[in-house]
Amino acid sequence: MKIKILLYGCGLQLMCLLLMAAGVARESELLVQPRIVQRKPHDPEAFTQGLLIDGDRWLESTGRYGKSELREVDRDSGRVVRARSLPAHYFGEGLALLNGKLYQLTWREGVCLVWDRESFELIREFTYSGEGWGLATDGKVLYMSDGTSVIRVLDPETFRELRRFEVRGPRGALRNLNELEWVDGELWANVFETKIIVRILPGSGRVVGVFDFSHLPIAMDWHAKQDVFNGIARDPESGEIWVTGKLWKSLYRIQWPPTADISNIEVRP
Repeated sequence: MKIKILLYGCGLQLMCLLLMAAGVARESELLVQPRIVQRKPHDPEAFTQGLLIDGDRWLESTGRYGKSELREVDRDSGRVVRARSLPAHYFGEGLALLNGKLYQLTWREGVCLVWDRESFELIREFTYSGEGWGLATDGKVLYMSDGTSVIRVLDPETFRELRRFEVRGPRGALRNLNELEWVDGELWANVFETKIIVRILPGSGRVVGVFDFSHLPIAMDWHAKQDVFNGIARDPESGEIWVTGKLWKSLYRIQWPPTADISNIEVRP
């Protein structure tokens, strides 16, 4: 609890120190703090674990035992259009959409639920070892985090592990990788209980950039029950990036400063 309170109030200087301690960045590294350019409503009862954009809908996986759901949400109003409740002993986690199927992880249950995107009907289940945290796809395979520094690459037809790689900054392995999103050939990951997103090269596992979100949520959206920063969604049509948190009141569209060329921001090996 002390860690969460500290991170919610930290500024850029403190964020740099935390990142250095975590092995993500050195003092001389450039951190990009994106601007907030748009805001949309988010259900403050939604414990966001996975987030996607599909047309005019959010697709969201929510967590907590007895409250976990797969949701389809209107992007403008935040209204839940339809939802499927998970069994009470399942804790919903990461979510990915591939070939008309929604893949939804569970935390400690070792089960991936596969739903039909159109009907929202459960069509099959896969099992896996260890915990399930974040899930993303490049359109061919699935990328799964489990709270460690390791990303597993999975066959979507069988859930068989094809390979794995370790995510590393200049000071070593980076643990607590959480929600994942595929963005222009990179994996972006929330780091659990921080206000940062790291950019990862999926071939090598090297961290090549860091986004600082210590300015979120904005003051008017603060409330007593909000939880940690978690949730990244890229609009496949416009390329817009949206972020949110667990039990947050809003989602935010982000834009990095025009002076910052994120393709050149690197964490040196």
